[in-house]
Amino acid sequence: MESTSEHIVENAQPALPIEDADSAARLAKATERAEFGLDGLVSDVDIPRGTVVLAATPIGNTADASARLIALMEGADIVAAEDTRRLYALANRLGIRVPGRVVAYHDHNERDKADGLLDQVEQGATVLVVSDAGMPTINDPGLAIVRRAIDRGLPVTCAPGPSAVLDALCLSGLPTDRFCYEGFLPRKHSERVQHLRALKSERRTIVFYETLHRIAESMADLLDVFGPNRKMALCRELTKDYEQIRRGTIAEIRQSVTDDPPRGEMVLVIAGASEEEADAAAPATLSIEDLAVLAVDRAQEDNLRIKDAISQVVAEHPLSDGSLANRKQVYNAVLAMKG
Repeated sequence: MESTSEHIVENAQPALPIEDADSAARLAKATERAEFGLDGLVSDVDIPRGTVVLAATPIGNTADASARLIALMEGADIVAAEDTRRLYALANRLGIRVPGRVVAYHDHNERDKADGLLDQVEQGATVLVVSDAGMPTINDPGLAIVRRAIDRGLPVTCAPGPSAVLDALCLSGLPTDRFCYEGFLPRKHSERVQHLRALKSERRTIVFYETLHRIAESMADLLDVFGPNRKMALCRELTKDYEQIRRGTIAEIRQSVTDDPPRGEMVLVIAGASEEEADAAAPATLSIEDLAVLAVDRAQEDNLRIKDAISQVVAEHPLSDGSLANRKQVYNAVLAMKG
């Protein structure tokens, strides 16, 4: 996520002349709200005092902002925003102002800021926490203040709304009754492969985030670990004008990424393992000594050097967490067998 400065910005939303295009847009939004009765909904929203409120913001379509979000932006005493510039940009698009104190609250400072914000909650303030897009705490800041509020016995609530995870899951066409959300795939190839191996026998639908810069590498690793035929969906630019859902097998989606590289933010939804796949992928519980015996047999049968046989056997029998056994330990066990 984009980092922001840590200083507090108070009442910093710029005042724009009425002839300015942004001001005209705000006026148009205000007129639209009045026409469709949104003002009435906003005015009916209760602003909880002495409470932390996590609020979901639009993930791409401003029209997804709820009346409750608008009321909280207008009525909170303090708004803790992942990026203050994006907060004000959203307010301008919605045709509203943010009169409360605005605090930069992001990955790099959320632990340090949490208790200071909660001190204000203890004194009766409403602290609204928002991220750039979606729900705070879901791959975004917010967890630190929730945990500290629980520790201190202070109330926390949510104003729910847009979610890329749920949107992608619903649009994927894959089972939604049981799923697991895995966040972003690891950046490093070795860590990513280990993580995917650990999920190979997962029966639930699996949801990942991925970036434009790593999607090709991640698709190659998905193909290697899960095979070509597992169903999946690649969902990009959700709720935006250029929203796109690519559905097919892992092999088909990987080819589409090669032929037509996707842009924008992406959510990957992978079908869970079938019963047969889960059984086949169940990690073997082999000890170091078991691996040593297999390596000796492999070396004799295939006329291999023992170190090459060990490498093959270890690669074929990952541990339950997806990692591989220590080859040096297996080699030492082979030496011990030979006496």
